[in-house]
Amino acid sequence: MTFHFEPGEIMLINKPYDWTSFDVVGKLRSLIRKYLGIRKIKIGHAGTLDPLATGLLILCTGKFTKRIDEFQGLEKEYTGTFRLGATTPSFDLETAPETLSPFDHLTNEDIFSAANRYTGTFDQIPPLYSARKVDGKRAYTYARKEIDVEIEARPVTITAFDITSIDLPDVDFRIICSKGTYIRSLARDFGQILGCGAYLTTLCRTRIGPYFLRDAYEIADLEKLITKNDNTSEKQRSFPI
Repeated sequence: MTFHFEPGEIMLINKPYDWTSFDVVGKLRSLIRKYLGIRKIKIGHAGTLDPLATGLLILCTGKFTKRIDEFQGLEKEYTGTFRLGATTPSFDLETAPETLSPFDHLTNEDIFSAANRYTGTFDQIPPLYSARKVDGKRAYTYARKEIDVEIEARPVTITAFDITSIDLPDVDFRIICSKGTYIRSLARDFGQILGCGAYLTTLCRTRIGPYFLRDAYEIADLEKLITKNDNTSEKQRSFPI
């Protein structure tokens, strides 16, 4: 296929670990400008992934940037791991574990029961370590200065919360959820229900609506395709536009 970045492209990217979503946007913008001779290009992503998460990120260029809100509103699917027996201020590995609690008494039935309590629609409080805005500033700016602020709860919907493996203290899961759901907040709530605390150790977004991680480009592979003089690829577009 031939890329048409200026008129508009939908790019499915496998976001690497420890990259921000904006890092991916900046990388692709730089490649397009450098190798295709385009001075300006409209480009954005449709749904942030935390730096410590991996998986599907949708990038839109040209006229398709007008559809970013549409893509952001689509259902999401994730896989990952909760670690029981402790909490962290960020609810993931960005900050150090604290408040250690015993978890050996928990049964598989306890864990499955806790997951069942978090299906349906309910109000969720986002993490303080998040990009959610509070009084015009990102919440994480307060968190990193150890300033307490109140974040408003938002309604979210979880249509599937499957426990796929239990090897205590680690619990693997698959979750299908609505826009705006924070899996890190779910880790916090899951640990509270079990009475031992929990935090997120791995997270991968595997699907956004009809778009799948299996169809996504690795950054290095995409760079090779863009830098080809003929700007063509043997990889077929296998997702709807």
